[in-house]
Amino acid sequence: MKACTCINAAVWVVSRGVSVAQASRDLDVHENVLRKWSRELTTDPGQAFPGNGQMKPEQLKIARLRREVAKLKAERDILKKAAAYFAREVT
Repeated sequence: MKACTCINAAVWVVSRGVSVAQASRDLDVHENVLRKWSRELTTDPGQAFPGNGQMKPEQLKIARLRREVAKLKAERDILKKAAAYFAREVT
């Protein structure tokens, strides 16, 4: 099921008052999954269905820190190689 479908299903249950059982039968989705989607939508509508396009703030921070760590490791490796090159004795 696509992300837009889960949003539509949750909105269908939450705002239109359709029962979870009826909506799950109509959409061929397990009731527990639909209940979870509905709960996420009611607790935090802005961040209910994060994906690659809509990440939670914690996920954004983790992604930024991972990029920074990768960049710092690359810089460290370059400096190690440069130090080893200049430390060699010229014979």
